Parts: sequence; C-alpha cells; structure tokens
Amino acid sequence: MLYLIGLGLGDEKSITLKGLEIVKKCDKVFVENYTSILKNLDEMIPMLEKFFERSVEAADRDTVESRAELILDGAKDRDVAVLIVGDPFCATTHTDLFLRARKKGINVSVIHNASIINAIGSTGLEVYRFGHVVSIVFFDEGWKPSSFYKRIKENKSRGLHTLCLLDIKTRERTIEAMMKGLDIFQPPRFMTVDVAASQLLELEETLKEEVCTSDTLAVAACRVGTESQEFFTGTLGEIAKKSMGEPLHSLVIPGELEPLEAEMLSLWASDEEVISRLKALYEK
Repeated sequence: MLYLIGLGLGDEKSITLKGLEIVKKCDKVFVENYTSILKNLDEMIPMLEKFFERSVEAADRDTVESRAELILDGAKDRDVAVLIVGDPFCATTHTDLFLRARKKGINVSVIHNASIINAIGSTGLEVYRFGHVVSIVFFDEGWKPSSFYKRIKENKSRGLHTLCLLDIKTRERTIEAMMKGLDIFQPPRFMTVDVAASQLLELEETLKEEVCTSDTLAVAACRVGTESQEFFTGTLGEIAKKSMGEPLHSLVIPGELEPLEAEMLSLWASDEEVISRLKALYEK
C-alpha cells in the first residue's frame, strides 16, 4: 500500500491520529519537501524522526516528479508512506503520484488534513467565495510571468477572492550546475508577502489594467496554522513595505466583501484609511 498522509499546517503534532498510526507501521517513510515545509529542512527531518521514532527520508522535486519509482517500487510489496505538509490533494504533484501508483497496480490510501486552502478562512474571508488559486513565483532578470495577474483579474471580475500561494525553493540547482550535471544547490528561498506585493505592483506598471494598484486591498497571511500565525490587512503599497517575519507566507486579494468579511478584515488593519474603507462596508 502507498499512503499519502497529510501533515497539516502546524508542526509534527498536527498529523491526525489515523495518520500517526499508519506511519508507525509503514516499512518506509518519505516526506515531500518542495511544495511546502513545516520548518527549515535541516530541522524538519530530525523533528519528524524524533516524533515518529523512525527513519524519514526527504523526497525532493526530482524524486517525486522524475524518479517516483524510488517511492512506488517499494510500495508494490510493502507499506510506504509519503508525508505531505497540508493535505495530499492540494497540489497536482500528489495527484500525479496517485495516478502513477494506480497504473502500476499499487493500492493507494489517502489520509486528509488541514491545508492553507481551508485554513485561509481564519482571515475571516468565506472559503466558498474564493476563485482560482494562483501561485506567485520569484521573478528573475529573464523571466517575469504574468499568468497569476490575469487570474486575479478574472476572479475580481466575478467578485471572488484570490488566494496567492508564494514560491518556495528548497533544492534548486543553478543553471550552471544543471548544464554541467552537478548536484550543487542554491540556499533555500521562501517568498514573503512584501516581495509578492512588489511583484504584483511591478506587473501593474507594465500591464496597466487597474487590477493590482498600490491602493488595492490585500491580506497578508503568515505562518497560518502555527502558534505564530499573523494576519495583516492593508493596501498592496503598504504590504510591499512591510516585514512579516518567518515563512511560510500567503497573500489574498479580496473580491467583493460581505459585511461580516469586511468586519473581520478590519481586525487585522492598522491604517485608518483602510479601516474606514472596511467600516463603510459593514456599518451600512
């Protein structure tokens, strides 16, 4: 059996009791470490091994996407667990792994858990009023994609909120290393809300479609599901200048706000003009 087990959002203790029971009995345990992490990778593996009292092997992007046989072949005649931060089916990578296993005749069992997709409701925004989820990737000199900007525009045109998942890079090779076939990796990088807001404003300057202006309301959601969870409601201009501490970060661009949503968002605001904008929506 191949088990895809959600770890939730907090720490190692956020795993469900059912998930914990399965991990304890599996012959091999992997933790997927590139779509999301619980903490710094150097700390995460020892933390999990101590809690589960067993060996845990990191499965990076190359392992999960290109060398999945390292995981799947073992599950043909043994029990193998893949631990996934959040919920297993909140990333298409894990759907692909599920399908590959089924095509090989391997039984698959999925143990669900909390993810940013539902936990973002703790901002006060209603989860069923979100549209397409987007991913904002790091810009570099030769690559500045704008597809997520267009998705935000589509969602806003329908009055829907947009959850922006921010880029993380845990084991990325330099272009030079890839060309030479060397396993030399760059230091881990985690996009923060100020970087995401700055990139959206940069796109706005180019596209000029009035989707992500400096006055656009946004919500910074940082370390959701952990003890240090923090929210901030402000304009993109404000957030682009604001430090919100350690990762992981997410950003929300609200669509049309219901009165209850506006009142909740006002709890996380500090700028008087932003608070007034929100009060106008819930004190009608």
